[in-house]
Amino acid sequence: MKMFRKQFGNLSRISTHLQRNAIASSASSRTAEMSTNVAPALDAAALDEFRTAVANPGEHSELQAAKFYTIPVEQKKQIFTGGGLPKQYEQQIKTFTETCLMVRSPGLELLQYIKNADLTKPAVRYVLYGDNGVGKTLTMAHVLHYGALNDFVLVHVPWAPNWMKRPKEAANASGNEGFIDLPFDAAAWLVHFKNQNAQLLQKLQLKTSKEYVWSKRESTPAGASLIELIEHGIARIKYASETTAALISELKQLATNKQCKIMVAIDGYNAFFHPITRIFSDNKQRVSPDRITLTQPFLDITSYDWTNGVCILSVDKIAMTEGFMDSYMPRYLLGKEGFEHLDPFVPIHVENYTEKEFMSYINYYLDRHWISKTPPGFEKHLKFMSNMNPYTLMQLVRGL
Repeated sequence: MKMFRKQFGNLSRISTHLQRNAIASSASSRTAEMSTNVAPALDAAALDEFRTAVANPGEHSELQAAKFYTIPVEQKKQIFTGGGLPKQYEQQIKTFTETCLMVRSPGLELLQYIKNADLTKPAVRYVLYGDNGVGKTLTMAHVLHYGALNDFVLVHVPWAPNWMKRPKEAANASGNEGFIDLPFDAAAWLVHFKNQNAQLLQKLQLKTSKEYVWSKRESTPAGASLIELIEHGIARIKYASETTAALISELKQLATNKQCKIMVAIDGYNAFFHPITRIFSDNKQRVSPDRITLTQPFLDITSYDWTNGVCILSVDKIAMTEGFMDSYMPRYLLGKEGFEHLDPFVPIHVENYTEKEFMSYINYYLDRHWISKTPPGFEKHLKFMSNMNPYTLMQLVRGL
């Protein structure tokens, strides 16, 4: 009887052990099944499909097309602290703790034109155009990075419509009756210009060609450094708009005299030719952009009467107001006056993602573990819902 009980006890222990093994194996199979719905770990080969180690835009070619490259932290801080990247993209940069830009065909096309340009000829104007959210701003950012690494003095306006729609402060221009000054916006732009170009300006030692008299007691002598001129405009905000005009005039002369080369980049350039602004004069009438003192200097530097530079301009429907958004074509957005001001120019069409660019974008988000659940066919759903529009796709996968 005792022997029977002992054998029965052994059998029950074996049975319990087998049950535990069965439970463990079923649990592992469920885990394996669940893992198919979680972002897979990407191997080195997959990384090569959507990332490139070539961080210098001057070395980018079709081999890097549809791949992400990383901008070093210090270079991002130098070029984009004052703006130049969409707000939601800035949030993504903070989340992922890296600044990655995709190498796209419009950017490669534009870089190729700039590399082959004859800078002894009048400045060539390149106009980026396309529907909302296709990536015009980031294409411009790609080219700005190239300019900063290749000793171009950057004259960059991150978003011109801000001056016409949301100025920090507007005041009557003291020297020009009927004109409106935007002193704080002008000072902020001078700070942005200084951040982007301080090291290069120290290296080039560029000087002013004439004396600038601001008041009975204040003046900037001929032969002063451009840094000194800029710092005067930042310190004396009242004269920031006049300082901006003087700086741009000096830069045009210096470039023509082959003392520097300039890259002008203005996002939302068509705002300078919009019929009206949201700024009111003393008699409560909306003023036109040509009555804003900041407008003329940037129209001057985008004309063709100087050499040793290039102009990259974007035209955008959202730079306009209601009633002026029917088309994204340059002729419509610039109007007759703006089109004639730029003509002739080189148009560069920025479009929605290609199939390859779309998959690179998805793989990048999987690599960052931003997309965690991947049910079968999720890429097709995102493709259908976004129509492969970069901004719409970013909105669909954004955080809550």
